Amino acid sequence: MPEKNSRSEVEVKLRVADLPAIRRRLKQLHARQVYPRQHESNTLYDSPNKALARRGQLIRIRSERPAPLGRQVKTRSLGRSVLTYKGPSDAPRGRQRGLSRRYKVRREYEVTLSDGQQMSRILAELHLLPAFRYEKFRTTYALPGLSILKVELDETPIGVFLELEGAPPAIDRAAWLLGYTQSDYILQSYGSLYLAVCRRQGIKPADMLFTLKKN
Repeated sequence: MPEKNSRSEVEVKLRVADLPAIRRRLKQLHARQVYPRQHESNTLYDSPNKALARRGQLIRIRSERPAPLGRQVKTRSLGRSVLTYKGPSDAPRGRQRGLSRRYKVRREYEVTLSDGQQMSRILAELHLLPAFRYEKFRTTYALPGLSILKVELDETPIGVFLELEGAPPAIDRAAWLLGYTQSDYILQSYGSLYLAVCRRQGIKPADMLFTLKKN
C-alpha cells in the first residue's frame, strides 16, 4: 500500500546569506540531521489553460535521491517519488492588532509512489502536463526541544534558504535561535521567487534547474 499523508502545512522560508555560518549555527544548536542531503527534482503539472494555478492549487511529482558530493546528480541512484497536492492558501492566520499574515498555510495531501513515470502518464491522460520544473538539494534537521518542527536547508539555483515547517510558536522560536526575526519571513513559493529573480535580471523564465557542467 502507498504511504499517505494529509495535513495543513504551516511554513516560512528564510534567506541564507552565509551557508557555512548557518551550518555552524545548526551545529552549535545541536541540530540532529533527520534526513541526509538529498537531490530533489520537482515537476508541477497543470492544464493547458493553467486552471490549477489560477485556483491556487498545485499538483507535483517529486523525485528524491541521495545527493553525491557537489552538484553532479547520479540519475541511477536509488530514491523515491512523491505525489503532492496543495490547496489554495487558507484564510489569513496569525493576525494580531492588524499585523499582516506571517505564515504560509495550505492544505496538503501526499502519497509515496512506486512509479513516478507511470503517475506522470496518468496525469497526462487527465490533460495535466508538466508546467514547471525546479530542483534543489535538501537536508532536514530537528532542533532539541522542537522535535515536531522541520528545519530544512535548501540549496537552490537561486540561492540558499531555510524552510521552517510546524506550529507558529515553534517556527518563531527556531527562527530566533537561528538569528532571524519575523520580518525575515518569506511566504512565496520557489516558483514565485524564481520569477522575481528573472524579472530583476531581465531573463526569460524557464525551468529552475542547476546548470549542468560538461566534463
